[in-house]
Amino acid sequence: MAPVDVLMVGTGEYTTGFVGSAEGGKGSTSDKKVGVVGLTMFDLRRRGKVGRLSMVGTSGNKFPAIRDHLTKNIQNVYNGLDVSFESFPANDKRDPEAYKAAIDALQPGSAITIFTPDPTHFPIALYAIQRKIHVLITKPAVQKLSEHQTLIEEARKHGVLVYIEHHKRYDPAYADARHRATNGSLGEFNYFYSYMSQPKSQLQTFAAWAGKDSDISYYLNSHHVDICESMVPTYTPVKVTASASWGTAKDLGCDEKTEDTITLLVDWHGKEGSKSQGRRATGVYTASWTAPQKAGVHSNQYFHFMGAKGEVRVNQAKRGYDVTEDDTGLTWYNPFYMKYAPDESGNFAGQGGYGYVSFEKFVDAVNDLNGGKIALDELDRRGLPTLRNIIATGAILHAGRVSLDEGRSVEIVREGENWALD
Repeated sequence: MAPVDVLMVGTGEYTTGFVGSAEGGKGSTSDKKVGVVGLTMFDLRRRGKVGRLSMVGTSGNKFPAIRDHLTKNIQNVYNGLDVSFESFPANDKRDPEAYKAAIDALQPGSAITIFTPDPTHFPIALYAIQRKIHVLITKPAVQKLSEHQTLIEEARKHGVLVYIEHHKRYDPAYADARHRATNGSLGEFNYFYSYMSQPKSQLQTFAAWAGKDSDISYYLNSHHVDICESMVPTYTPVKVTASASWGTAKDLGCDEKTEDTITLLVDWHGKEGSKSQGRRATGVYTASWTAPQKAGVHSNQYFHFMGAKGEVRVNQAKRGYDVTEDDTGLTWYNPFYMKYAPDESGNFAGQGGYGYVSFEKFVDAVNDLNGGKIALDELDRRGLPTLRNIIATGAILHAGRVSLDEGRSVEIVREGENWALD
């Protein structure tokens, strides 16, 4: 069977590394200067795992600049790696719903990646699912619990995989910690604390949507809430209380509703009928996009998991690799996520980075599904970040937003496969 064709939905920093307008745009100043999605898909195509590639945005006039950017920073750097793709809409068009024509151009069994503003995830994913297209969505999957459950139902109805790009699951340290938690060596879940931040400069990159279309909890807490969920399969969240700070983002010109830092306090209970029934645990998840401009890291990130018989602490901000330059000062880089340095022959050599691995897991799963080698239920059992396997994360993030908006704690109610907020 031919490898899966992939449409990349979204043309921004994470997909191409290109930010800004067609006229004034340039490569990102973050650690994703050449993007992640595009580079990974171009290499997976070179390796024969992906077929035709296409890309869709809202403004076609960006594509000439994006192609120049990709040619200069990928093709000319990695031995002529093919960066060609079909684009939607046309170069002289602007169309916020161009994704529909791009998806309609795909055959059933093809796949899309969605890296667009959070409120657009649901309509784009639903449109694709109903046309039997497999879907990868950046985190958060969607913003509302009801949307999450609708996508689960539609994906099952149409027989397609919906996979959430929670790449921290494949960070070696995080993966090892998860294994120790799930194999019982740390004992029953007792406490989890996490922190993740990015410098204030990111608010410039996200100015179009920060505080208006989404918040820092959806953007960054989603990582560690998912990690916690994956570490405690015999527990379920029952209550969320959110707290936030304001002021810094507003002073920087963001929408006045933009929170600087959001903390979620979550009560977890052992699931009925499980070995953990009757036990209680606490999770505290904090995220901020107002860290110092010269923090030295793109993402400060760490967590502490405490069980009844042991604990794990993971600090992945400073990984024992720092670089000092006259222009930038002291900086800690993360080549374990995406390794951009070419190999001795000049080829892209980042296949082992956990950012790359996350996409390859999705592509391999889709090719196996299309080839009849595996069923959707088996992918859920494997513990991949499928919609069904991250529903508690979706519930917590939505409950956190409601808690902030309404100034109260929010209960998460579960009856079988049905979830609701109260």
